[in-house]
Amino acid sequence: MNDEGAALDSWSPEQVVDGKRWVETWKLAGPELERIRRQELRELDTYRTIAMLCGPADYTRPPRAPKPWSGLVEQQHWFMKAYSQSHLSERTDVRHE
Repeated sequence: MNDEGAALDSWSPEQVVDGKRWVETWKLAGPELERIRRQELRELDTYRTIAMLCGPADYTRPPRAPKPWSGLVEQQHWFMKAYSQSHLSERTDVRHE
């Protein structure tokens, strides 16, 4: 593989033991650290986090406040209109046959 030797050839036996202990410690700590990370994420206050990232802002007033209307109602209206027209044309096609 590599003629230069292993990366740990310069380590003393004590350093190798310490290194193995360090690796084992992190292997054991990993699942608990992941549990803590997930718990902290679940407990985050979204509004506080946004304020920390973007600075304080009043998200209850324009321009940051959510709009009272999203357009979904109008979209559904257009879908129903298109649906009605397509079924109306199907009915008239049947009558002409």
